[in-house]
Amino acid sequence: MAASLLLSPSAHRHCITTPTRGTGTQCHTAARRRRPRPRGAVLVARGAAVPPEQSLAPHYETLGDAKAALYHALEGVDRGIFGITSAKRSEIHALVELLESRNPTPDPTHKLQDKVDGCWRLIYSTISILGKRRTKLGLRDFISLGDFFQIIDVKEEKAVSVIKFSARALKIFSGQLAIEASYTITTKTRVGIKLESSTITPDQLMNIFQKNYDMLLAIFNPEGWLEITYVDESLRIGRDDKANIFVLEKTESSQV
Repeated sequence: MAASLLLSPSAHRHCITTPTRGTGTQCHTAARRRRPRPRGAVLVARGAAVPPEQSLAPHYETLGDAKAALYHALEGVDRGIFGITSAKRSEIHALVELLESRNPTPDPTHKLQDKVDGCWRLIYSTISILGKRRTKLGLRDFISLGDFFQIIDVKEEKAVSVIKFSARALKIFSGQLAIEASYTITTKTRVGIKLESSTITPDQLMNIFQKNYDMLLAIFNPEGWLEITYVDESLRIGRDDKANIFVLEKTESSQV
């Protein structure tokens, strides 16, 4: 008679039963053979926390070194507006988190006049314009997206965002979307933002965007709250209530 194979889970072994004279069956045990582990494999405990992106960043001696690494990582990504690879995104976010962990201004809303007032230029954002939205807004071939500036007036408690465009019609012309917002301080790191008005100039640009103006405004509408997670004399990082990240550098207002 063929031997029958039974699994004994408590002992983690195989029991092979064979017929014997007068006594029924006899069990012979054999240890379960373990599957060999691949060379160089690393065991990870089940349920172990995934290391944060910050752990991907190498050690930098100074803030200046970390900032220089961030600027280098941002080269050629066009602010991330039209998408980037997941590897590049992880590299940038690791450096962002590293800088945030070393923020030299832990209470930025108490120092808005010294640290935040003035003109800033966007160099990276997780806001993206992809697929059908990019096509509908004409941002593939017909319209080019230029610089994004933000002018902070601390005395008036206002922020004006200026997004530059250039369009190719009968001739090339430029224009801009200006979004004016007011803000109120809510914590030592956060401000609440209220949209006040928006305008597109010149009229030729408004005519182009008119059909999809609500879509355009929804992309750049700052209303909600903004957490200032890093700021020094030349660089500012923020996160908003829509889970977006913004990285801006200080610039001269004459560039707007």
